[in-house]
Amino acid sequence: MTLPHFSQAMSPDRAHTGPEPGEMRVRTWHLGDDRQSLVLASRNNRLPEVVYWGPPVGGSSIDEIAAAARYDVTGGMQDEIAPLSLSPEASMTFQGQTGLTARNLDGEVIAPAFLFSHEEKQQNTLKLVYQDNGLGLSLTLDLELTPHTSLFKLRTRLDSREDISVDWLAAPVLPAPDHTDEMIEFSGRWCSELLTRRLPFAPGARVRDNRTGRTDHAHFPGLIVCSKSASNTTGEAYAFHYGWSGGHKMVVEELADGRRHVQFGHASGTMEKGKSFETATLYATYSAQGFNGAAVRFQRHVRDHLVAETRQTRPVHYNCWEAVYFDHDVDELKSIASLAADLGAERFVLDDGWFGHRDDDTTSLGDWVIDPRKFPDGLTPLIDHVKSLGLEFGIWFEPEMINKDSDLFRAHPDWLLGALDQTPGRQQFALDMSRNDVRDYLYDHIAAILETNDIGYIKWDHNRVLPVADAGQAEGVYALIDRLRRVFTAVEIESCASGGARIDFGILERTQRVWLSDSNDALERQRIQHDAALFLPASVTGSHVGPRKCHTSGRIFDIRFRAWTAAQRHMGFEMDPRELTGEEVDVLKEVTRWWKDNRDWMMQADILRLDSADPAVTAEQHLAEDGERFVAFAAQMRTSDQTLPRPLRLTGLDASATYRVSLANRNDAPRLSRGEPLLKSRDIDVSGQYLMSHGVVLPWRFPDTIWVLEGHKL
Repeated sequence: MTLPHFSQAMSPDRAHTGPEPGEMRVRTWHLGDDRQSLVLASRNNRLPEVVYWGPPVGGSSIDEIAAAARYDVTGGMQDEIAPLSLSPEASMTFQGQTGLTARNLDGEVIAPAFLFSHEEKQQNTLKLVYQDNGLGLSLTLDLELTPHTSLFKLRTRLDSREDISVDWLAAPVLPAPDHTDEMIEFSGRWCSELLTRRLPFAPGARVRDNRTGRTDHAHFPGLIVCSKSASNTTGEAYAFHYGWSGGHKMVVEELADGRRHVQFGHASGTMEKGKSFETATLYATYSAQGFNGAAVRFQRHVRDHLVAETRQTRPVHYNCWEAVYFDHDVDELKSIASLAADLGAERFVLDDGWFGHRDDDTTSLGDWVIDPRKFPDGLTPLIDHVKSLGLEFGIWFEPEMINKDSDLFRAHPDWLLGALDQTPGRQQFALDMSRNDVRDYLYDHIAAILETNDIGYIKWDHNRVLPVADAGQAEGVYALIDRLRRVFTAVEIESCASGGARIDFGILERTQRVWLSDSNDALERQRIQHDAALFLPASVTGSHVGPRKCHTSGRIFDIRFRAWTAAQRHMGFEMDPRELTGEEVDVLKEVTRWWKDNRDWMMQADILRLDSADPAVTAEQHLAEDGERFVAFAAQMRTSDQTLPRPLRLTGLDASATYRVSLANRNDAPRLSRGEPLLKSRDIDVSGQYLMSHGVVLPWRFPDTIWVLEGHKL
């Protein structure tokens, strides 16, 4: 694999002056590696535009590419086509969404005409600075291509000599290439996160403006641009993620002239007044290997370069929430911890209800002191018991929130974010995290718990949308977590926000795990996990074996389906272990042992989504870093339309190698599977080409079951 390289070319240098009459000066830059190339061109010292984004351009002249990319002009158009630059400008008569919308303090619209000032370049980074001296504005465009994961990291910064109001500032704007047909966007809701929708391009703008104040269930900040024929394993894909936890705006626009572009930035109304404004990082990549090509780059970047340091071996997780809710009794919790340890748990997390007078969700948020009614001797007796079992102890906080029935609110009603008479969410309100005194209070109380108790893990929750869209809220959360992490370096943090309402690369720079959904319904989890794999690796994605009857859907699933679903990610339990039958205990122990035996390589594996020929089957393949082994999970989500199972085609294998393939759970075949497919009785030795072209013939099975295939290269 070659490292990213940077090249730049320019006609005779007149960096700070305009061209001679009739002369067109063109600057060009190339940022690329052996997987993709991005070519920029700037004409007459104006803002650069992307003239090529796709497979590596190799030895092609980037000057020639820039020249060849120029469009014609015809009737009904301006005499020159306005550049679709990294920040499209109204001053260039750009007809679509501009990259900057700003006003002076008199309310007059500012239309800057930025000109090249200077650049800074290294092997894989490029900083371009443009200025409008008359308006006292400077625009800095930061572009980086990550050397190992081939992701573009893009940021825009605006600096002003005077105070101005900024309504919109886009991260560097990228084109949606003309040969693409569709976009895949993400929506969702509580307990059904990361829903995907494939939409055709059409004239006009598709705008998603998330003003909830957090990433949100309904607005995961991702996008994939592709052709109609693109799939998990084939075709071209252009993928985007905006790494910001405070709400974002996405604009995907097709202009009247046919050009298309993609913009990401903070949610509307969050920039406001000032002299300096900056976007979060926009991550983007091109894949020639379908959605999986982009997904693997995102997964590897999160796992290996973004997430704060994690332990190599991920512990089996137990969370007591769905066992006891707010009803905390020390002896009962000790008993549950013992049962969880016997099942194979290695971490015990005490969830909501340990502080203040927290007997339900109407009270005590903000009062981060141990409840002496429930824990008369503090947390020490429970922690000592948990530690004696060989388990790590973790604890739940919801630092950003407050109940009006709390000592904190009675002392500081002014710390509330928004109006006092606002509508509550889940009986609670938000603290103003932009305030230093609020963050100091929270730090002191959280630190006091961590300093006086042996705690290795925090579940950090966020259970309501915010009453106002405020970038300062997310910045304040970042500052608080960063401060805690500097002092309590060994404590891991999970980002939870009613499940998956705050999952983004901004929060993942500061945490080691995300709670993907409050739904422990294994059927819903299969879909959510599958779509989350477009961006997230298994190592940071919590997945728990829920109760027999799911508390959020009311459905009942067999323990095998629940356990194998959790085993596809960072495995844990979140049920009352006292409800388990002897058979369920045996199955859960067996699957947990399997996960422990495989977790070290699986947590470093690439998750490849499989293109199942049967739409009733959701399947994915975890391929080891060295390519020597894999495991594939094929979940039967409903009854198939045809009688016989369609062969499951794998991907990413060495076509010329031979693999031994086994069925890890072949004993789960039901009685109605009356035939003799080979995998029911023994392993098979076949080529990678066969596995990818024909696929594996699996036994028939009922809905809500999973086959688990293991493969090793011989």
